[in-house]
Amino acid sequence: MIAEKLEKGHLLIAEPSIIGDLSFNRSVILLADHTSEGSVGFILNKPLKYTIKDLLPEVESNFKIYNGGPVEQDNLYFIHNVPDLIPNSIEISKGIYWGGDFDFTKELINTGVIKKKNIRFFLGYTGWDSEQLENEMQANSWILIKNNYENKILGKASVHFWKEKIVELGGDYLIWSNAPENPILN
Repeated sequence: MIAEKLEKGHLLIAEPSIIGDLSFNRSVILLADHTSEGSVGFILNKPLKYTIKDLLPEVESNFKIYNGGPVEQDNLYFIHNVPDLIPNSIEISKGIYWGGDFDFTKELINTGVIKKKNIRFFLGYTGWDSEQLENEMQANSWILIKNNYENKILGKASVHFWKEKIVELGGDYLIWSNAPENPILN
């Protein structure tokens, strides 16, 4: 389950010690790209109060919008599992894709071809400069695990996803699974 090497498609689980960081406390991030120049990911378990229709009235859908991360939060991004339907998609790994022709995607949503289980939208993304993520890994800020859900990750990631992953890790992490998000409230 725990991965040895940073690779796109893996999941980053925020260490319980990341407390007080509003963006990353209890986050699960899908690593969408990782190169020597930097890394990009999307927070999977931080839904916002918006739907796609709230942001784009021409889209006839109530798909939730998620906080993808603190970078470029005025831009909308998406990942999906239907590359055969969305031209110009970029493969992240094993059946999960990033972006593509957005106008065509909106049309497919409006006609009901693309369902909630096929796509997830994000405001912003999480980004790291060259070697920044490696340094955070060495500082034990993240737990790196393989994405065993593959393209079904879109349906799996919920607000309880971080807790589920911490329980699966077991051992010393179990104590954190029932701790309040803000320890001051304990």
